Amino acid sequence: MSHITQLFTMAGGQFNIPEADIIEKLKHVKAFVFDWDGVFTNAGKDHNLDSKFSEADSMGTNLLRFSYYLNYKQIPITAIISGEKNTAAFTFVDRERFHYSYSKFANKLEAVKQLCSVHNLQPNQICFVFDDVLDLSLAEISGVRIFIPRKANPLFNEYVIKHQLADYITGATSGEHAVREACELLIGLNGNFNEVITERKNFTEGYTAYLALRRATDPVYYTMLDGAIVESKQQ
Repeated sequence: MSHITQLFTMAGGQFNIPEADIIEKLKHVKAFVFDWDGVFTNAGKDHNLDSKFSEADSMGTNLLRFSYYLNYKQIPITAIISGEKNTAAFTFVDRERFHYSYSKFANKLEAVKQLCSVHNLQPNQICFVFDDVLDLSLAEISGVRIFIPRKANPLFNEYVIKHQLADYITGATSGEHAVREACELLIGLNGNFNEVITERKNFTEGYTAYLALRRATDPVYYTMLDGAIVESKQQ
């Protein structure tokens, strides 16, 4: 058992395919796509339908993008696809300079089809982090699939495993910084975790160059309106 498999298994994570197979699949990934509710959040909302996100998760996504940059000298495509409208997600996308926000997409395949068309991608070049039923059609076709479980839905968790819809299941559940766990796993599998942390700590020229590219990213916000994908001004 490798150090990474041992470490993440001890933290409660579950590898549904061998670590080596995830590494091989990750080599083809060019885009990281995240669901919002139940992934960055605990799936709860207040009376205004607002939610919160974690700074630990935010840092995880930044380090993951830097890890990709160190390996490929470009930043990966990043997107959040949600079945609902989330003002906190808009804030996150704007601050972290993700490429895309897709909101009100009950069928997430429609968002991914548009994303793949724009960037000439295949679904197996997507890494998808998800947690619930609306995500399964996308998980079925994505290259790398990371599932965030909940103890409250044991039958659903079993369904995901039985139908081979996840490559890794996080030990952390919704609202417990599961995105950070997913990002650290992916960085570890990229083979450059120590380099990522050291360069970020020292704010090296390499990190500065990455940060300039990240800051230059101009997020685009899409929503589904009357069956059509339209660009939204909501930020």
